Amino acid sequence: MFDFVVAATVFGLIFVAELPDKTAVATLVLATKYPARWVFSGIAAAFAVHVVVAVAAGSLIALLPRRPVEAVVGVLFLVGAVLLWREASGNEEEEDEPDDIPEDAGFWKIAGVGFGVILLAELGDLTQILTANLAAKYSDPLSVGVGALLALWSVALVAIFGGKTLLRVLPIAWIVRVAAVVMVALAVYSFVTAIRG
Repeated sequence: MFDFVVAATVFGLIFVAELPDKTAVATLVLATKYPARWVFSGIAAAFAVHVVVAVAAGSLIALLPRRPVEAVVGVLFLVGAVLLWREASGNEEEEDEPDDIPEDAGFWKIAGVGFGVILLAELGDLTQILTANLAAKYSDPLSVGVGALLALWSVALVAIFGGKTLLRVLPIAWIVRVAAVVMVALAVYSFVTAIRG
């Protein structure tokens, strides 16, 4: 059964964790050169694949005994918080532009490049690990999957249509640090749940 609260929680966490990610930058670069709907089509398909893999992994973890799973999820949330905090400290890398694509490339070429870039860049990425953690924590693959997928698609759309404007209004370091603090709170909650049983 679909749980709106779980989906909304997952959406918020994944959205703020994905905003500063390299894939948002890659999406922005692709969208400045090629039709947005073509770029989004490939990127959306790649994110769908990642969410399915993450939710499947998290669902398998959820089958394990609850207390150890909560403890592992808590550790992973803490690791994610540390990684986010470090990313907010300015260790951002510049993404190379995909300059090997001809200007007159068609839909399949552009969508394929978007799919490939995101598929490779997101493999084992923080948001994929976070999605798996949330799937294990909530034991609700549908709600977690929908929340994560909508968050990833939303970030892609923000990057395509308003990335530069958003960054002028709200510093990305603040967004990332808020996400890190939320992940620490989730880690503490997971530890408490693991201890209490």
